[in-house]
Amino acid sequence: MAAAEPKTDQERRKQISVRGIAQLGNVKSVQTTFNRHLHYTLVKDRNVATPRDYFFALAHTVRDHLVGRWIRSQQYYYDSDPKRVYYLSLEFYMGRSLSNTMINLGIQSECDEALYQLGLDIEELEEIEEDAGLGNGGLGRLAACFLDSMATLGLAAYGYGIRYDYGIFTQRFHNGWQVEDPDDWLRFGCPWEKARPEYCLPVNFYGKVIEEEGVKKWVDTQTVFAMPYDSPVPGYMNNTVNTLRLWSAKAPNQFNLEFFNNGQYIQAVCDSNLAENISRVLYPNDNFFSGKELRLKQEYFLVAASLQDIVRRFKSAKFGCRDVVRTSFTSFSSKVAIQLNDTHPSLAVPELMRILIDLEGIEFDEAFKITRETCAYTNHTILPEAMERWPVHLLERILPRHLSIIYEINAKFLDEVSKKWPEDVDKLRDMSLVEEDGEKRINMAYMCIVSCHAVNGVAAIHSNIIKSKTFKNFYEMFPDRFQNKTNGITPRRWLLMCNPSLSDIIIDKIGDGWVVSLDELRSLESFADKPNFLSAVRKVKQENKMKFAEYVKKEYGVAINVDSMFDVHVKRIHEYKRQLLNCLHMIVMFNRIKENPMRDFVPRTVFVGGKAAPGYHMAKLIIKLINNVSQVVNNDPIVGDKLKVLFIENYRVSLAEKVIPAADLSEQISTAGTEASGTGNMKFMLNGALTIGTLDGANVEMKEEMGDDNIFIFGMTVEQVADLWAKGYKPVEYYERLPELQKALDMINDGYFSPEEPGMFKDIFNSLVHDDRYALLADFESYIACQEKVSELYKNPELWTKKCVYNIAASGKFSSDRTISEYARDIWGVEPSDTKLPDPSQTPLHIGQDEELNEYLQSGGH
Repeated sequence: MAAAEPKTDQERRKQISVRGIAQLGNVKSVQTTFNRHLHYTLVKDRNVATPRDYFFALAHTVRDHLVGRWIRSQQYYYDSDPKRVYYLSLEFYMGRSLSNTMINLGIQSECDEALYQLGLDIEELEEIEEDAGLGNGGLGRLAACFLDSMATLGLAAYGYGIRYDYGIFTQRFHNGWQVEDPDDWLRFGCPWEKARPEYCLPVNFYGKVIEEEGVKKWVDTQTVFAMPYDSPVPGYMNNTVNTLRLWSAKAPNQFNLEFFNNGQYIQAVCDSNLAENISRVLYPNDNFFSGKELRLKQEYFLVAASLQDIVRRFKSAKFGCRDVVRTSFTSFSSKVAIQLNDTHPSLAVPELMRILIDLEGIEFDEAFKITRETCAYTNHTILPEAMERWPVHLLERILPRHLSIIYEINAKFLDEVSKKWPEDVDKLRDMSLVEEDGEKRINMAYMCIVSCHAVNGVAAIHSNIIKSKTFKNFYEMFPDRFQNKTNGITPRRWLLMCNPSLSDIIIDKIGDGWVVSLDELRSLESFADKPNFLSAVRKVKQENKMKFAEYVKKEYGVAINVDSMFDVHVKRIHEYKRQLLNCLHMIVMFNRIKENPMRDFVPRTVFVGGKAAPGYHMAKLIIKLINNVSQVVNNDPIVGDKLKVLFIENYRVSLAEKVIPAADLSEQISTAGTEASGTGNMKFMLNGALTIGTLDGANVEMKEEMGDDNIFIFGMTVEQVADLWAKGYKPVEYYERLPELQKALDMINDGYFSPEEPGMFKDIFNSLVHDDRYALLADFESYIACQEKVSELYKNPELWTKKCVYNIAASGKFSSDRTISEYARDIWGVEPSDTKLPDPSQTPLHIGQDEELNEYLQSGGH
């Protein structure tokens, strides 16, 4: 590996101001531990070690700093016995952990200096780490930000998910088409996780329900084992380390004896391994329900394993104690809060009921009361195709006991409905958890609303829509259950870590309190008129753009104009997110330059990034179109440096950390009323990009926070979209009325961007001109006019930067710390804490009179 380039004085100063000065003794200690891991853990010396070996040695060194704090945090929870929060999610989009862990532990400068002295470049090593891509997009990344905030706020919280062997696919392009490669993220092992085979738990499927002496039993089941893998989740500088526990499916050890008698031993072993497919791969659908048997098994596998663990922990409060100390479940909901991240873990409701009734002998009504007081549900989407509605025939075969419990919940609920609305048959049909039209299905969102004490949307506008439209009947029935919890992002990863230069100049002006109290950024408003500060912000943005341009040149071989506006549209590819509207704007800009090359034109580089679900034809066609537009635009000599279009391959968390700090303009252009919240919008805002967007999701609240003058809003409101459809929307009328729109659509339709296959994009043309479900054509004129305002402002760097500063200053509300504090107080009934636990080297907290435990704590848990 090449020796590290010597850093300039300015770069060293940045490092020191953001990260603190490295203590000499600590640097030596890091070097010693690093060399020890290289030698004893990786069994290599410096002569044969590869860059990957150095990464693993560094990761193990950093992990060593976590372990004492991790054990101590768990000991503290066991002894103080707080109410615990369990966040259940089928997705945790964690990304990389190395930099984030060093920052949260406050050891980044020591590690940086130690490796620098060893002739290694820490940034090169950080690039070797695989993203933990166990999520599709916003929902999974939100869960990751929430874990960071729960640890930073000192909550006794646990994430529960699935350890997929293969995460979200790796995207590459072949002739402009998306091709999916498996994401073998565990190929080289994961340095952060600790396997816990001793805590394997059984999970049952299939079988039948019998009744013995009035008690129902689920028998003749097939068993799969869930093996936990624990990963540490460090809070920021508070010595709290929480746990993310991911379950991996393992085949049972016993085989069918008949096979042995028939001599089919090999076949028996092979068949048993089919059980392990449950945790093999993440379903790559975002905002789309796939009613597949394997997906149902994944959902039940997660909740069955997690609930056994939760109940076990509830029963044995003291650390290291496996004896049952609690036998009554009356206090269960005062010690346990379960948050369901969308309906994917909604089987937690019937599963907890089954445990309480069948295993603990509690009466149905009491079990339901405990379940309702324990569980809460977050709704993430109002798109009908994304709602989970499981066919009854699947549940009947795979989870017969759970289906019978759901039926009983429904029967008792419909009794309540008929009492509230006597003789209203329509209400009964509309509110039943069992949908009878067509194939019989269970509506999982309805089940969650009926069975949870709190239901929340994820932005104010979204929460209003679910109350007034999506779940209107249920809101009328249970008005006190519905809440709003606007999403947030962790400022540790999304500013301090990914944009150290911007963090540096902010710390220089207002200190570093904002890292855990993001509202403090408000005080930057007083610097929005200071030329020196504006100049510093502009310089940081330019440096970030140059750095990203270097990355693009290296990865794609495309040279981009760093003086152009970086216009960035990164998110999953979906028709409602309207990447096609952006594409129409690209074509309009291209046509304007071609028609009059001498006209005044503000240069732009348009970056698009995001993955399409493998089975989503239209989304994949949109990717192909943008790639073809890119080919035409980027190779046109008349256009030259004025306009470039680039589709960034394989957009993921680690790539977001590079592109977001470099963005000038953030595209948040979904049809009003379709995006529940969005969180990318918040990341761009925090990093000083301006937003062009509709009044959708959290854009509405961003506008409220920063003021109308500091965001570019266009397009219809939710009410105007509804009116448009009510009056009978005819997109073809817009096509015929607007010449620039007509020309762009005709170019798409007539094969201008696909001369080798002129009809390639006919489906796109037809869907827009004859259907246009997401009203792109209706918003086109407003969007183009708004983009002209963007270009006009970009000509005035001073005013542009001033608005960027107002964006950063208004970001405080969008910290996930604020979101989690609201969940904690309003839903979970726990209070965030700023208590800093003692360092592992310090005397432990005297939190109990248990001398044996205190001795154990003092020994560091060994």
